[in-house]
Amino acid sequence: MAILDVTQRGAISHLTMNAPERLNALSDEMLAALQETLDALAKDSSTRVITLAGTGKAFCAGHDLRQMTAMRQAEDGGAAAFKDLFDRCASVMARVQSMPQPMIAQVHGIATAAGCQLVATCDMAVAAEGTKFGVNGVNIGLFCSTPMVALSRNIPRKQAFEMLTTGEFISAERAQALGLVNRVVPESALAEETTRLADLVASKLGAAVKIGKEAFYNQIAMNTADAYAYTGDVMVQNMLRADTREGIDAFLEKRNPDWDQ
Repeated sequence: MAILDVTQRGAISHLTMNAPERLNALSDEMLAALQETLDALAKDSSTRVITLAGTGKAFCAGHDLRQMTAMRQAEDGGAAAFKDLFDRCASVMARVQSMPQPMIAQVHGIATAAGCQLVATCDMAVAAEGTKFGVNGVNIGLFCSTPMVALSRNIPRKQAFEMLTTGEFISAERAQALGLVNRVVPESALAEETTRLADLVASKLGAAVKIGKEAFYNQIAMNTADAYAYTGDVMVQNMLRADTREGIDAFLEKRNPDWDQ
């Protein structure tokens, strides 16, 4: 069975990390599968939303520590291999946010270290009750510096710093209150609620959502004045689209838009 299962239902591609014996760790194999699959889906116009889940007891437990330990056998103590690993992980995270389609994490069990980073990197997240989130590397002497990038851009800085320096888990409810996840539901309803959210997003004009996702991440990095100037230009280009005109006309005429998505 593949380490990353891909199932398409309508306009939604469901990705499932399938290495339960390693708690779906971001091993070399998992990172490669994610990178290859996301690169392919980015070119797939039939996919308008992507969900990401994990099999077994956990969503994702972060990097594969056994593989990382083996890297230390190199003459340089593993420096080159570690740099390559973190660069490849960063490439996957960057790809998640550069995808034209929104990505929704479907989280259960635990999401720790780079697994928590993956949740924070996805555009939205739905979590099961009882899920625990953490950036726990400090507990073994490895500060979660790369997961910190995504985490500190999702939740208030003092709360992020506390998680990073104490290594303590937070609950799904706390994660929702801080803004790390959008919704918390009973585990029995997790897949259904994630799909419901994905279906809702997929029902919108795909071109508009694609434009909006790119603009969302671009403007976050700008100061307010530059962000308004940039997004104003984006709005102009969006308004000039024929399918946007059809959407506005349909609203004014109180009918459903005739979109060829």
